[in-house]
Amino acid sequence: MPTYDSVFYSRLLTETTLAFHIIFATIGVGVPVMIMLAELAGIKRKDPYYSLLARRWARGFVITVAIGVVTGTAIGLQLSLLWPKFMEIAGQAIALPLFLETFAFFIEAIFLGIYLYTWERLKPMHHLLLLVPVVIGSSASAFFITTVNAFMNTPQGFTLKDGLITNVQPILAMFNPSMPTKVAHVLSSSYMTSAFILAAIAAYSLIKKKGDTLYAKKALKLTVTAGLVFSITTAMIGDLSAKFLAQNQPEKLAAAEWHFETTTNAPLILGGILTENNEIKYALKIPYALSILAGGTPGSEVKGLNDIPEDLRPPLYVHYFFDAMVAIGMFAIVVGLIHMWYSRKKSRKPYPKWLLWLIVVSGPLSMLGIQCGWFYAEVGRQPWILRGYMKVADAATTAQNVDKMLLLFCLLYLVLALTAVKVLSKLFKKNDGADELMALGIFAGRTKE
Repeated sequence: MPTYDSVFYSRLLTETTLAFHIIFATIGVGVPVMIMLAELAGIKRKDPYYSLLARRWARGFVITVAIGVVTGTAIGLQLSLLWPKFMEIAGQAIALPLFLETFAFFIEAIFLGIYLYTWERLKPMHHLLLLVPVVIGSSASAFFITTVNAFMNTPQGFTLKDGLITNVQPILAMFNPSMPTKVAHVLSSSYMTSAFILAAIAAYSLIKKKGDTLYAKKALKLTVTAGLVFSITTAMIGDLSAKFLAQNQPEKLAAAEWHFETTTNAPLILGGILTENNEIKYALKIPYALSILAGGTPGSEVKGLNDIPEDLRPPLYVHYFFDAMVAIGMFAIVVGLIHMWYSRKKSRKPYPKWLLWLIVVSGPLSMLGIQCGWFYAEVGRQPWILRGYMKVADAATTAQNVDKMLLLFCLLYLVLALTAVKVLSKLFKKNDGADELMALGIFAGRTKE
């Protein structure tokens, strides 16, 4: 039987917490944008269906925010308990964005509360303006936290000598080289994923013909259109991220593509199996594509893993995370384009079920893409926790009983997940929107698409 130490359990607990938290963090960043788009559409078009969308999405959003707060607190606790040596450095060099993230959340929470309780008390445009600080606060939270993760990949703004940190420059540490592409990718992918999750709910309602179908059709058109725009944006930022990795973290890109020899005209590897001799089988190779991805031209040189010491190479299974993330992103773009074509050419006909099911699948797949992206980002940095300065094995706690902590936190996450599902299902299961439609003066057949 293999034996596992505190480093293994610390990594497993942190990975589990991040994987659970990112679900609610993604929704927390993206859904406010969708609420704003819906309410803006309702005001501009004088269509109460879109106002109803904003109202109902806001009610569900509150539940996810509450769960996100709990899991976010767990992450802060675990950073100090599980990675004390890392926090000795990070706590001094990169504390500024962690501090500012608290204020960003306060702004979001305060204005979200005002927004929820002023639907009938303010003019529509004034009520919409309350969402601006909510969107800014939620996106700013993601910005500040992501700068910390970026710092772990390209640390700067301090001097470390003999275990002592000096010459700390918090602004320089915060605005490190990988910050722009990483922050942009996190924000755009969060917006995209939230749009497709809401689209999946609308598509499922149309399949089951639950509630007002016109309401669901408007929701579907708004969400899939937004999802398409954000998915294309995410792909473009992903291309910039790959070019950044080629220059600054070549081992990470090489591991993702099983690229061993430094060469030009490098092919892109999709799928496949890697043998013990580093031979690639059953893979689809796209000629020159990796060189184009890394440098913009087929002749661009891509550094291979053979030029990197074996003890500094990331685990090669990150290839599958990278492939899954890219494939899901491409799937989302294709679904969005099909929907756009169909809605333009055949707007008078009902959506075909095969298209609705594709949209339903796009929701959970987009969230899976987020998970794969984060696993690639974190595992692809191994063995470093702070690249070039500190390895994961040197940063973890030496305390025992981390395995028991893992069980306790897994139990907490199970309770939170069941609670979220229960509350959200209770919130919407017996309410198909008919009562709210009547309250807003909407009757079947009165409003045209």
